[in-house]
Amino acid sequence: MTELLQQYQFADTVDSEDELRAIIGAPLQRSLDKAITELDEYCCAHIARSPFVLIASSDAAGNFDVSPKGDPAGFVRVLDSRTLLIPDRPGNRRADTFTNILQNPNVALLFLVPGRQETLRVIGRARIVRDLTLRESMAAHGKVPQLLLGISVTEVFFHCAKCVIRSDLWHGYVADDLAPLGEIIVKHAGLSMSPDELQEEIEEANRTHLY
Repeated sequence: MTELLQQYQFADTVDSEDELRAIIGAPLQRSLDKAITELDEYCCAHIARSPFVLIASSDAAGNFDVSPKGDPAGFVRVLDSRTLLIPDRPGNRRADTFTNILQNPNVALLFLVPGRQETLRVIGRARIVRDLTLRESMAAHGKVPQLLLGISVTEVFFHCAKCVIRSDLWHGYVADDLAPLGEIIVKHAGLSMSPDELQEEIEEANRTHLY
């Protein structure tokens, strides 16, 4: 007879933002200011090099899903500074992302580039797209996707490298032909400091504040 597992009861939890901030502190203003509302050349370069993206979505009741999408680098197309297009390749036909956005169009994406420690977050609203010309332009191995996912971008920002460094995710990979994070954040956040100065701070934090 299989016994039902009881849910673990935590003894000490954080239940308000005031409690949270008392423990971890407030974010640097530049961490807030680095979020921008459209894709610029740094974002486009990262997306063009990315063969893998995670898409978070939820239904109307708040039940969440995270689905991975992968193809050769550049498979996610930037149509303009506020529009992304993602082809849907054959899978298990659960269509969790699609069924979710029919109820709730809000999505979040995380783009990874092998060898790149920073990741790119994109937040927006999604639509299921059937435009034939666009579908034909995103054919792979002679097969035209039946569906595309169109994303109207509302917020974009680069996430720091610490989690990737801690995981040693890209051991042996190098992606040094993209702009350094210091340069990107100085532009995105409108900082008065130099990109080199900020890059030094970032690299020092990566060395000394991983744990």
